[in-house]
Amino acid sequence: MFKKFDDTCVSGTTQLKSSVQKGIRNKLIEQFPNLEESIDEIIPKKDTIKVVKCQNHVELLINAAGEHLFFRQRDDPYIPTLKLLHKYPLICPIMQVDSGAIQFVLQGANIMCPGLTSRGAIMTPNLPAGSVVAVFADGKQHALAAGILKMSSTDIAKVNKGIAIESVHYLNDGLWRLKPIR
Repeated sequence: MFKKFDDTCVSGTTQLKSSVQKGIRNKLIEQFPNLEESIDEIIPKKDTIKVVKCQNHVELLINAAGEHLFFRQRDDPYIPTLKLLHKYPLICPIMQVDSGAIQFVLQGANIMCPGLTSRGAIMTPNLPAGSVVAVFADGKQHALAAGILKMSSTDIAKVNKGIAIESVHYLNDGLWRLKPIR
């Protein structure tokens, strides 16, 4: 999604009304229950939140400092940016790939089932398809990517074939390199 993303992909910025901000905060807490403890640090109630419209119907949520917090495409679920996941790694469920998958994940490849079922890999159990997940790697401290499960974690373990996670944001992609927007 962000492989060839840069400043030219940004088409406009809109400051949100406080009632809309409250609705987004509630939607984020509903989508990410672990976020409730730190939502006031990430999106303070008195802070202004802006939506940045980008190409391909992508919306970025940014704070007053211009830091990218969450993004989504059309009406899809919100996905935390990797910079936010590095500060708050437990926002969303964690999937850990084995060390052999690292180079492919860093190039934007989708995560295949064998990368999540082999030695060194860890899956969060009982996740339904469509869940937003943070992708970590065996032996690494920070998330490598954020993605959406294409099949449930139970099916990943059973089938062990095909795409398990669609990678939508990874280290050093266009969103990662995008400078703060004011």
